[in-house]
Amino acid sequence: MLNVAVIMGRLTADPELRHTASDISVTSFTLAVDRAYSNKNSGERQTDFIDVVAWRSTAEFVCRYFTKGQMMAVNGSIQVRNYEDRQGNKRKAVEIIADNVSFCSSKRESGGSGYASYESEPAPREQFSEPAFKESAPAFSSGDADDFGDILTDDDLPF
Repeated sequence: MLNVAVIMGRLTADPELRHTASDISVTSFTLAVDRAYSNKNSGERQTDFIDVVAWRSTAEFVCRYFTKGQMMAVNGSIQVRNYEDRQGNKRKAVEIIADNVSFCSSKRESGGSGYASYESEPAPREQFSEPAFKESAPAFSSGDADDFGDILTDDDLPF
C-alpha cells in the first residue's frame, strides 16, 4: 500500500509549538494550496486549506524557521482521525502528517531581510585512492588569520 502526500503552499498563520503530556513536540498548521486548474470565467485558481501536523524535531524546525505567508513544501502521509466534538457529534479530520518540510521561497521574497537565497556548491564527486590523497594533501602550517571568514550567526542565515 502507498500513502504519500506532497503539497506546496503558503502558511496561513505562524505555527505554534506545543508539547504532549509526555513532552513530545508537536505543531499543527494550515497551508493554502492553489488547485492546478483555474476557473474558465474568471481565470482565478481556487485554493484549498490543508491541515498539516508535524511532530518532534520537524515540529521544532517548522516553528523556529517558518512564519505566516511563507511558501513551504511538505512531504508526508495522509491520516484520517475520527473524534467527537463538544456537542457529541461524530467528526472526521483529514490531515497530512509531515515527514519532511522544505523552504520554497527566499527570505527576501517572504518579507524578511538579509540574503535573497543561499545555495551551497555541491561537493565534488571525485573518488581519491588513499595513496594519491595522502600525496596531494595540502599543508596548513602556513595559514594566516586573514585566510578565514567570519562565522555566521542566526541573523545571517538565509532562512
